[in-house]
Amino acid sequence: MKKVFKKATISAIFLGLIFSVFSCNNIEKKTETETEGHSHSHDENGTGHSHSHTHYEANDTIPAHKLLYPSKVPDRIIANVPEDAATMIAVNWRTNQQINNAVLEVAVATDGPEFQLGDIKSVNAKTEVFENKHVKHNEPLVKTNYHSASITGLEPKTTYVYRVGSNELEGDTLWSEWFQYTTASDKTGEEFSFIYFGDAQNQVKSMWSRVIRNSYRKFPSVDFMLHAGDLINDHDSNLQWGEWFYSGSFIHATVPSIMTPGNHEYKDTTLTPLWQPQFNLPKNGPKGINEISETTYAVDYQDLKVISIDCINFDRKDEHREAQVQWLDSILKNNTKKWTALTMHFPLYTPAQKREDNAVLIEHLKPLIDKYKVDLVLQGHDHTYARGQISNKKSGVTLMSDAGTIYAVSVSGPKMYESTDKKWIERRGEFTQLFQIITIKNNKLSYEAYTPIGTLYDAFDLTKAGNKKILKNRIPDTPVRLKSDYTR
Repeated sequence: MKKVFKKATISAIFLGLIFSVFSCNNIEKKTETETEGHSHSHDENGTGHSHSHTHYEANDTIPAHKLLYPSKVPDRIIANVPEDAATMIAVNWRTNQQINNAVLEVAVATDGPEFQLGDIKSVNAKTEVFENKHVKHNEPLVKTNYHSASITGLEPKTTYVYRVGSNELEGDTLWSEWFQYTTASDKTGEEFSFIYFGDAQNQVKSMWSRVIRNSYRKFPSVDFMLHAGDLINDHDSNLQWGEWFYSGSFIHATVPSIMTPGNHEYKDTTLTPLWQPQFNLPKNGPKGINEISETTYAVDYQDLKVISIDCINFDRKDEHREAQVQWLDSILKNNTKKWTALTMHFPLYTPAQKREDNAVLIEHLKPLIDKYKVDLVLQGHDHTYARGQISNKKSGVTLMSDAGTIYAVSVSGPKMYESTDKKWIERRGEFTQLFQIITIKNNKLSYEAYTPIGTLYDAFDLTKAGNKKILKNRIPDTPVRLKSDYTR
């Protein structure tokens, strides 16, 4: 009897412990859900309730709800190239609307965790309350707070750590991880590189993610990234923007970006309402025109000036075209940088079948490009690849003693068009996802286009010698990729 009683007692205790753990877990899960999904406040005498409900837990049936909804913890964190890349850092992120006091912290990186004991610079973020609902695909209403902050007075060519978050709770609960970030050099002639992407646009999480991730894997020390428009397909789709941020993940936070809008960031002539809240781009474009603030701007990165032209507004609105032309003329006239690149979404000269060259851009921009000897024009839109220069020289020349402006059109997403082999094109390609790595050191610029698996598809070097530019083609001895070779 004693043995039976002892076994029964142990069994009862064991069952009781399981029940207790199960009950506690349920209570904890319920508490977490209520905290995430509801915000409750009670009046002082306890006779009434003031409720602010987000009910996000009710939308768990939406397959990609984690890409849509913010929480108290920062997400969609992105560093943008500031006006002065040697002494500034500019960051953007979002939280739910319970976080009103957001902070950016920056410290000089150390070999260990001791940077936490040293001088940490802190700045309060500017917070914008925002909500939107993408109607076309019946996306739910998303309410969020976007936060932007910049810190100046940093040391050039120095590696820093930064994080974003809130001090509303003790510890690191409401903070991001510490990201590592390196400022540009302030000395001329030093090497740097950046990656140029054409349209991501479609199936961004599924198909574009490998392009940005493998570009970073191949070139982990890249200094910044440039996106030539059509980052997504539907201008105000929170889900598609969520896929874009998801695909780049921590890369967006550690490698600063610049981007120019494409026609898919617009609905007619209205820019996506998410552009200015979710990016922290320079506001040094034409004065007095808010519609092209953070879409038309210029940045200096060591020996390079990069200029973004909002070609959608340029193409469709006379007053914006005139303002951008005058502004660009002034910027190029006073440019002191050795190298100059323009980026815009619409190509001046199209390689795509069934499309025509953009007469408006050619009429108003080509004279300035030629007058000021712009080195590169980096474009998207045509969902194919082409690279060359507009001249009377025969395409395919290996060495050119006095090169002009190099025009490039590229695509990084899966949407593909067929192209035409025009006289100006040195190398073209179809049905190929690409990214371009551009490296500048003193008088030499090297350009290489790679596929996501690391295959070199196109390459050239530009060398400046006095008033001339020497072009050396390094096109691989491989066939031109054509869509017809891979599809019926």
